[in-house]
Amino acid sequence: MTSVPPPVIEISGLHKSFGALDVLRGVDLRAEAGDVVSLIGSSGSGKSTLLRCANLLEDSQQGEILFEGEAVHWRGTGNIRRPADAAQVTRIRTNLSMVFQQFNLWAHMTILQNVMEAPVTVLGEEKTQVETRARALLDKVGIGSKCAAWPAQLSGGQQQRAAIARALCMQPRALLFDEPTSALDPELEQEVVKVIKDLATEGRTMILVTHDMRLARDVSDHVIFLHEGRIEEEGPPEQIFGAPRSPRLQQFLSHGHTAA
Repeated sequence: MTSVPPPVIEISGLHKSFGALDVLRGVDLRAEAGDVVSLIGSSGSGKSTLLRCANLLEDSQQGEILFEGEAVHWRGTGNIRRPADAAQVTRIRTNLSMVFQQFNLWAHMTILQNVMEAPVTVLGEEKTQVETRARALLDKVGIGSKCAAWPAQLSGGQQQRAAIARALCMQPRALLFDEPTSALDPELEQEVVKVIKDLATEGRTMILVTHDMRLARDVSDHVIFLHEGRIEEEGPPEQIFGAPRSPRLQQFLSHGHTAA
């Protein structure tokens, strides 16, 4: 009998607060290999915080986080809870590449150098091998001709595609996208949307925080609607966008957050 592999990411009962502000109030999330999970909701609902907790960029006060079945080790409780194993944190982060809203490219490096930097310095990979992979990834996202350019010479859409290539160059087990198109105007946004759709078609495991309901509908296997730090409703995109049950989700979608 073939054993079923554990989810790439599994979160249960996660709580996160900033001082007196409860941002996450017992959230569960599960992404199997090849799943695309989209997080939607109003500003302040906890979407980006959940993504940052998954990647251990934020400390949570309660709940469990597992990466491919391996539970994060903690020390302390509540507001003093921290990951207990620095090597484990590094290993998990290198396997969960994150793409941010504001690109975060290094201004003093060319686009090719940006994409190569982490595999060479963090993973210790051989430079020639990484360069071959980096050039192929920049071709893949449609900016292979920009290898020698500086970030400031690229449009926002090109910079975000370079950031996606940089994330892919780490050969991660999953990609985490935090509002990857919200800093772009509509024309440039479509360049990035196409890349994300192509990655979904390839079967990449992704967790996507987005304001773009059409993108969430088109690429997701599972959609989670967060409201005030809790999961108000979740399900396949056809249910979430076609037959929402929660009055709060219905209201959210009726206020211009449509997938049409």
